[in-house]
Amino acid sequence: MRKLLSLVAVAAIAGAGAASAQETPRKGGTIRMTAPYAASFGSLDPHTTPRAQDDIINKALHRTLYNWDSKDNKLVLELATAATPSADGLTYTFKLRDDAYFHNGRKMTADDVIWSFNRIMDGSKGYPAARYVRIIKGAVEVEKGQAKEISGLKKIDDKTFEMTLTSNVDPGYYFFSGTTAILPKEEVEKGNFAANPVGLGPFKFKEHIPGSRVVAERFDKFYKPGKPYADKVEVLIMAEAAARDVAFRNKEIDTSILGPAQYVAYREDANLKNGILEVPEMFTRAVTFNHSFKPFADKKVRQAFNHAIDTDLIIKRLVKDKAYRAVSWLPLASSAFDKSAKPYAFDPEKAKKLLAEAGYPNGFEFELTTSQNESWGLPIVEAIIPMLAKVGIKVKPKLVEVTVLTDIAMKGEHQAYIGSNLTGPDSLATLRCYYSQTPRTACNYTGYNNPAYDKLLDEAAASTDPAKRNDLLRQANNMLLDEAPVWFFNYNKAVLAYQPWIHGLQANPTEITHQYPEDIWVDQRSPAK
Repeated sequence: MRKLLSLVAVAAIAGAGAASAQETPRKGGTIRMTAPYAASFGSLDPHTTPRAQDDIINKALHRTLYNWDSKDNKLVLELATAATPSADGLTYTFKLRDDAYFHNGRKMTADDVIWSFNRIMDGSKGYPAARYVRIIKGAVEVEKGQAKEISGLKKIDDKTFEMTLTSNVDPGYYFFSGTTAILPKEEVEKGNFAANPVGLGPFKFKEHIPGSRVVAERFDKFYKPGKPYADKVEVLIMAEAAARDVAFRNKEIDTSILGPAQYVAYREDANLKNGILEVPEMFTRAVTFNHSFKPFADKKVRQAFNHAIDTDLIIKRLVKDKAYRAVSWLPLASSAFDKSAKPYAFDPEKAKKLLAEAGYPNGFEFELTTSQNESWGLPIVEAIIPMLAKVGIKVKPKLVEVTVLTDIAMKGEHQAYIGSNLTGPDSLATLRCYYSQTPRTACNYTGYNNPAYDKLLDEAAASTDPAKRNDLLRQANNMLLDEAPVWFFNYNKAVLAYQPWIHGLQANPTEITHQYPEDIWVDQRSPAK
């Protein structure tokens, strides 16, 4: 774990170094980023989408109470200047910035925070950020329709509010996600907010050309003096690795996420190897089983699936070592990760034995939903098909677009799907995705339900002793390893290629494409004016 944390620090320093080639940031110019995960954006309304693709542009348009500071590897306040806990650690008093303006010219107030969190808890909508807001006292009652407002949110004055939590946790881990952005009620209630988003970010929405790009322009009333540096941000949709490669080599884009094959090629290219930013990301790639599909309701079947696949071989040959073998759900850098844990051994005979014990001596057939993604999509599925076939499990691949994949997961309309899941930086928040009371729309895509597991999480949430809490979470994570609610594949090593004229990028371990564009600038070498 210490090694991984060191790698994060080194990568962050490397990213900071990219900004030091010229000491004084240049004003003006255009930042050209890519949206590499799908052929479209899901939504520009941040409350409605958990997709990493959407948050690339939403980081420019919207803001949250906290941000993740990759340089110092910690959470920092963003829309508040102070968050003071009570003696028991359950109530926080937030002092909001007095200089934060929405793009419509109105100042943000405590009413906007309270309204945004109440909107997220509308149980009829199934907003994904409910998994985070649920830690506020009274939020569940709103979700269930038993109350109209979250009782744990109290306005003191326009710039002050109190948040009372149900357990002793750091609220920063729950309110830095883009899905918890603070929005202006009057703009949302006009209707069609996703087509005309109004936020608090450093850039204001200009246009969205579906299937092509989103363009945002500098917001002159942004609260950080002198920022943003650039005049414009363009986020271009490029789901195909080959298209990104051509565009990057032709200097048509400033950043490009690299898949396994490109990672190898760029490292060997004398002109490209010095423009690579990499970081161990807090993402776990996995095949998620729907436990309502009868075979996957049996732990032995799920364990057999894990034993049937030569995961190390796939990581080496297909992922080109641009990943770390997954050992349960929590990433290696998590404080609750068990360094003594061992991954499932490749053991087809044991897999056959477990299937027979579960009542499937001849195996079974299932549908595996996948996208084209080269790191955690169809190529991986094609590699595991013959391995699973050897133990009697027949796979029927179902190919869908990435944005559709997310909808399928949230609705439970899958027997199993393969994807990439944010699993950091807070262990308790991450493990809540398997808590029985967490709905599918939030992140319990398996429908996992285990009272013993719930008890460990409840005890961890109630504990004020960090060591005891980590021990309980470690037990919960190890329980998941044994229960195998998913096929544990890998933890991602994220790699971003950047042009020599772009500065201020951060090696963000929570998602490398999620940059804070107010800190990014381009020098005079940029071909985009």
